[in-house]
Amino acid sequence: MIEMTIDSIRVSLMNYQRVVILKEKGAERYLPIWIGAAEADAIAVKLQDVSVPRPLTHDLLQSMIDVLGASVNSIIVSDLKNDTFYARILLNVDGGLVEVDSRPSDALALAVRAGVTIYAEEAVLDKAGIFLDKETGKPIAGEAELGAADGKGKEISEEEKKKLSAFYDFINTLDLDDFDKRKS
Repeated sequence: MIEMTIDSIRVSLMNYQRVVILKEKGAERYLPIWIGAAEADAIAVKLQDVSVPRPLTHDLLQSMIDVLGASVNSIIVSDLKNDTFYARILLNVDGGLVEVDSRPSDALALAVRAGVTIYAEEAVLDKAGIFLDKETGKPIAGEAELGAADGKGKEISEEEKKKLSAFYDFINTLDLDDFDKRKS
C-alpha cells in the first residue's frame, strides 16, 4: 500500500464533473478519481474548515462510529475494475480491525473528518496513476510506461490502455494551471 494525500479537488471545464486528485506521499505520482458533486463538496467543506449549521452525511457517519465506540483507522483505495474505483474503510472495533466496503468518495470524506491516513493499493496506482508534465500540467506516461523505480516497468495490455484512455482524456479537460499552488 502507498500512502496518499488529497492534493486537490478539480472541476472539468468541459462537463463540470468533479475529480479528487490524490498524490503519492513523497513522490510525484497522482491518482485522479471521479466523484459526485455532493461528495466533492463534503470533502472540500472539511478541507477548508468551513462550518455548517447541521451535520452533513459524512459528519453523521463519523458521529455514529464514535457513539458506537469504534474509530476509523484508515482508508484504502483498493481496486479499479471496469473504470470503477473501490475503497475500504478500516475501523477499530472492540480491539479488532473491521473492513467496510465503500465508494472512494465516501471513504475520503470520512477520512478527512477522522484525520486518518489514506492509502492506495500499488495495483491501482499502476493502472490509473499519472505523472504531470511540470511545464504544461498535462498528464504524461504512467509508471508502467516510464518504468518502475527499479527500471522494470510493468506491462499494461492494449485493452487496459484503451480502458484507461478515458481517464487521460478527462484529465486533459481539467484546468491545471494552478495545480502546484497551495492555499495558505
